[in-house]
Amino acid sequence: MRDPQNLVKSIFLKTFNEEPVIVRSPGRVNLIGEHTDYNMGFVLPAAINKAAYIALTKREDDKIFVVAADLDESYTTGVNNLTYSDKGWPNYVICIVEQLQKINKIVGGFNAVISGDVPLGAGMSSSAAIECATIFGLNHVFNLELEKMQMVKLAQKAENEFVGVNCGIMDQFASVFGKQGHVVKLDCRSLEYEYVPFELEGIKIVLFDSMVKHSLASSEYNVRTSQCGEGVSIIQQKYPEVKTLRDATIEMVEECLANESKDIYDRCKYVVEENHRLLAACEDLKENKIADFGQKMYETHTGLSELYEVSCPELDFIVDCTKKEDGILGARMMGGGFGGCVIALVKEDELEGIVKRIKEAYFNKMNIGMNVYITQIENGTHIID
Repeated sequence: MRDPQNLVKSIFLKTFNEEPVIVRSPGRVNLIGEHTDYNMGFVLPAAINKAAYIALTKREDDKIFVVAADLDESYTTGVNNLTYSDKGWPNYVICIVEQLQKINKIVGGFNAVISGDVPLGAGMSSSAAIECATIFGLNHVFNLELEKMQMVKLAQKAENEFVGVNCGIMDQFASVFGKQGHVVKLDCRSLEYEYVPFELEGIKIVLFDSMVKHSLASSEYNVRTSQCGEGVSIIQQKYPEVKTLRDATIEMVEECLANESKDIYDRCKYVVEENHRLLAACEDLKENKIADFGQKMYETHTGLSELYEVSCPELDFIVDCTKKEDGILGARMMGGGFGGCVIALVKEDELEGIVKRIKEAYFNKMNIGMNVYITQIENGTHIID
């Protein structure tokens, strides 16, 4: 595969004949804490060695000219005439310009080339990576003087409002604040965060890509958001101090929701348990209890599959395969669900055999080929000198 950093630079030089600023913004994995972010709970993401890249410079006029290197497509619009594009990909750039305008930051015309090696649809947040690369680049070339946290919040808002995905803040946060050799324990309500060391000698973070994305993903995401909100409303009638599921205890869930709709009970039970699981998992990492951490990943998968119901037969089958391998310490589905990847902690010296066996078993069962990504934890969004 072509190196995206060199690709954006060479295409930029060829197209615009000037030296660009280049920004690298990584995709992310989330080790534990799934569907807790929009419930104001905790997540445990890390930035990875797959990223989006943007090369850009100012223009003298008010035109925005963006080239998508991997698609061999371009898009032109005006700074004062931003419109939603049916092509899809330009919206991840345009949405950032719109948000900057809303806070009265002056952004003029610019040329840009984007590329990346974050796999699309695999749950590694390629969209957040593009958004964060764009806002970082525009902040730099237009001297907007934004703090990192401001950029994260604006990038999230951009995806919510312009792209129309009600994502929590985790994806953009992990992309910007990632730190090599660490996962980030993020409190999605206060946005306080702590770097937890994650340098596991001889263990790789491996993503087994199911290569499926069932159409339920986006509609069911909003259904889950609504079900959690409904659960909170019911709990509030007895416990008004509960503002989100983050504030609820498992005892409150049992008391207030056990006789309500099974769906609402199950969804809320999962989220409350997952928050507790994540906090305990962080202690496992600090005490180097990796086997215990891995076991909690399996517990998360069971919760996502049986209580939150966002898994699918393909993901469940892959997780079942991982349980048969002594060289795998823990695994679970990752991301929104209904397809995408299973994340696993795999012993490096057994990696090759494990990957071969799981790929073969998956193909024999599902008649689908599988992509496998071996990732490592890297630093967050930055300008490349």
